[in-house]
Amino acid sequence: MKIVGVAACTVGIAHTYIAQEKLENAGQKAGHEIHVETQGTIGTENELTETQIKEADIVILAADVKVAGRERFDGKRIIEVPTEIAVKSPNKLIKKAVEVIEEGK
Repeated sequence: MKIVGVAACTVGIAHTYIAQEKLENAGQKAGHEIHVETQGTIGTENELTETQIKEADIVILAADVKVAGRERFDGKRIIEVPTEIAVKSPNKLIKKAVEVIEEGK
């Protein structure tokens, strides 16, 4: 499964990057291809490409603030959670993403 996501917290520092790391590790551990963009105080990093978004089966938005460029994900299945969920329960979140895709088949 291919997953893309965006991590963004209110301050744009710690939780943003922790959420990114936890999601990427959990996704890879579960055998999925995952790319997570960060939107923080220093701007956007690891910006998702059009191809990554187009090929993604699902989008995870782990954000406590408005995600810039959200329209890029129009027409995609999206799971929205606070960054705290991505930080504390990344494996469950990846599992939920798989369930959402399986239900839609």
